[in-house]
Amino acid sequence: MTQNVADHLLRRLSQWGVTKIFGYPGDGINGLVAQMGRLPEGPRFVQSRHEEMSAFEAVGYAKFGDGPGVCLATGGPGAIHLLNGLYDAKLDRVPVVAIVGQADRTALGGSYQQEVDLHSLFKDVAAYLATVTVPEQLPNVLDRAVRTALGRSAPTVLIIPGDVQELDYTPPEHAFKHVPSSAPDRLHEHPRTLPPVHALDRAAQVIDAGERIAILIGQGARGAGQEVLDLADATGAGIAKALLGKDVLPDDLPEVTGSIGLLGTRPSWELMRDCDTLVIVGSNMPYTQFLPPFGRRAVQIDTDPGAIGMRYPTEVNLVGDAKATLLALLERLDRPDELTGPRRRWRTSIEEGVARWWDVLDAQARIPADPVNPMLIVHELSLRAPDDAVITADSGSVTNWYARLLKMRAEMRGSLSGTLATMGCAVPYAIGAKFAHPDRPAIALVGDGAMQMNGLMEMLTARRYHELWDDPRLVVCVLHNNDLNQVTWELRAMGGSPKTPFSQDLPELSYAAFAEQAGLVGITVDGPDGVGPAWDRALAADRPALIDVRCDADMPPIPPQVDREQLVDTVKALLSGDPDRRGVAVRGLAAKAREFFPGSG
Repeated sequence: MTQNVADHLLRRLSQWGVTKIFGYPGDGINGLVAQMGRLPEGPRFVQSRHEEMSAFEAVGYAKFGDGPGVCLATGGPGAIHLLNGLYDAKLDRVPVVAIVGQADRTALGGSYQQEVDLHSLFKDVAAYLATVTVPEQLPNVLDRAVRTALGRSAPTVLIIPGDVQELDYTPPEHAFKHVPSSAPDRLHEHPRTLPPVHALDRAAQVIDAGERIAILIGQGARGAGQEVLDLADATGAGIAKALLGKDVLPDDLPEVTGSIGLLGTRPSWELMRDCDTLVIVGSNMPYTQFLPPFGRRAVQIDTDPGAIGMRYPTEVNLVGDAKATLLALLERLDRPDELTGPRRRWRTSIEEGVARWWDVLDAQARIPADPVNPMLIVHELSLRAPDDAVITADSGSVTNWYARLLKMRAEMRGSLSGTLATMGCAVPYAIGAKFAHPDRPAIALVGDGAMQMNGLMEMLTARRYHELWDDPRLVVCVLHNNDLNQVTWELRAMGGSPKTPFSQDLPELSYAAFAEQAGLVGITVDGPDGVGPAWDRALAADRPALIDVRCDADMPPIPPQVDREQLVDTVKALLSGDPDRRGVAVRGLAAKAREFFPGSG
């Protein structure tokens, strides 16, 4: 039986293990959509409400799954809508394959309807970009797109004009100017690369000489958690985590200091401030001011040579797989039976600081607010989140509370838009996660700005598909304060400007009522006593649920270390007529008091 190009593409994607394609239909991909309807054993089409959401869902699927995320859009406007999600994949190093339609070949160059120069559009975001103009190209181009996405952890784009999708498929021949391809081989495992022996020896010497060692891990340390712990135990080190590495190690370990950076913890800041040696494993965290003062000894491990030495003047750079490199490094270290002297004192101080910090966060979460302290929302989730939960966080003030207060346990997974920091990713990430792990509960933490931007409509996507999931639980928690809160705080702390209600205030909406109207569980919380029971009810629901929590916009996300300039700008903003200055001052003083006196209040 003759195959057309669309049929062959879908069957070859199946050979690659692709079972879901996140997309939105359009006439530029009619051939592919029609063929999906004729091929029940092929990949399932998951219809989002917008192509940007399709791309985010593909990113979420790839972040939490074990293969590439695949998204599909028509040419022109559909292709343009994909861009934000694809840039999110590029900057967070996530394997995504985008399949995009295009005007028929006979119309190209004629300013035809929806004709866009897709190569110019995608050339910056795609690690591999190609247009299929004849059927013989297809296997090589498609396979290369998948292999590049997996091998480089990056987005790739495959463009197929509408008329090409319906052509009869003919394979490349053993002929001049034809390019064959090997069969799909599921390249899900990256090769275990090792640095040169002399570099490992030098790194071991640097680490052995340290007395106060700090380890910083990012998502590149995933799969090497035990080796990171072995290094910490051998040297007395503390372990700080970049946001994309938050789920690499659980937060209930005494040597794990938590998140680092502007949204990080005080123990992580103190760890970096006071260490004499830094070991960076799989992190590209850009905020140099939260790393040790220049002049400390440092070693970096990363698979990407382009990421080495970018954020700190490291002394030894090890290009290699985190797990294999750490194992080789551990073999070279002087490893006493137990810690003594300065290293023992250093580890004790780290553990004491971590234990005290969790007491501080507990106290800060219980500060009275009007009506609900946003820290309490995540604090109560930490007490109740299932051990196998997948948790996503959006960009905004909610990121602060996710970074500091969510206590990851060993089997939990979590992520956010770590580098692009785009709004609107948490709900589609969670939907993508549900398709990657239909047997695990997913939880999305979202600000009301991001929810209004695009999260609301994706609740309809969750309703449509939840019966396909073995565990139907997908909980979206909206931090409802009618304020674009993170930008408000940035105006105050970085711009010295009072809040500008004309740009920051959001229209009022009952998110719980929207969820109920959509046939989902909607829960409204307007006081602190309702937070815990709301999580209990949502996590026991038999369908997706939305928790609408009215929380206080005046609770400041205070960094672990406030520099003089930020403090001056914030005071200047409040004295310049900020409409919320009284609430900000009261909450800020209360939060700082709990940091130094956890038992106060």
